[in-house]
Amino acid sequence: MEIVARASGLVQGYGQRPVIDGLDIEISTGVLGLLGPNGAGKTTLLRTLASVAPPVAGRIEVLGQSVESESTARRVRRDIGYLPQDFGYYPNFSVYDFVRYCAWLREVPKKEADAATRHAVASVGLEKQSKAKMKSLSGGMLRRAGIATAIVGSPKLVLLDEPTVGLDPAQRLEFRGLIRSLQDTAIVLSTHLVEDVAAICDDTAVMSDGRFLFRGVPDELVALANPDAPGDSALERGYMTVLNSNGMPVA
Repeated sequence: MEIVARASGLVQGYGQRPVIDGLDIEISTGVLGLLGPNGAGKTTLLRTLASVAPPVAGRIEVLGQSVESESTARRVRRDIGYLPQDFGYYPNFSVYDFVRYCAWLREVPKKEADAATRHAVASVGLEKQSKAKMKSLSGGMLRRAGIATAIVGSPKLVLLDEPTVGLDPAQRLEFRGLIRSLQDTAIVLSTHLVEDVAAICDDTAVMSDGRFLFRGVPDELVALANPDAPGDSALERGYMTVLNSNGMPVA
């Protein structure tokens, strides 16, 4: 698998105490499921990898390009699709206009932008709503429109922060199919839904207090499960076992 992005010695924070302190990570093609409790540093890590927030210290590379300045950050953003948990949008934009605008921000070539936008909108099942205004969409449709902005133009690195929030069970199944269809792409999926990780992730990381407690394939996390740990599946019990073994509450 191709290494698409890496960070070494990453330090990030917004005050005196760092949220992330000395983190190393390599991200390859495939799907990395990022698990962890609230406040673990998952969102901070995604914002930093997306070049939204420059690191306090450490080194970030995307497709071999070291991100050391605003100009290099702008270059790598062309290959990064990022969906924050709470994303902004222009209420009077249509779905098509919103996704097309995000394609323009990512500098998708003008001659490709229309087809790329239509493909992204269709991929999330919003073809019939492409002319609908963003302010008229339901919560689930808004989330799908956000996913379309993250994948428009086929970026090599896709960072998704709680992308299935607001999706019903059928839409979550469609989302899983969409993620499986993204070939030669490195995807980082931050979620609280362990079943999504079990269904679509090739790799798994458990994060707490800005560090990784576990990194490996889902089966390795299952193998760590304490049978007495809380959880309705072996993967959930493995996740809770890892948190408990590092001093985190499990119930």
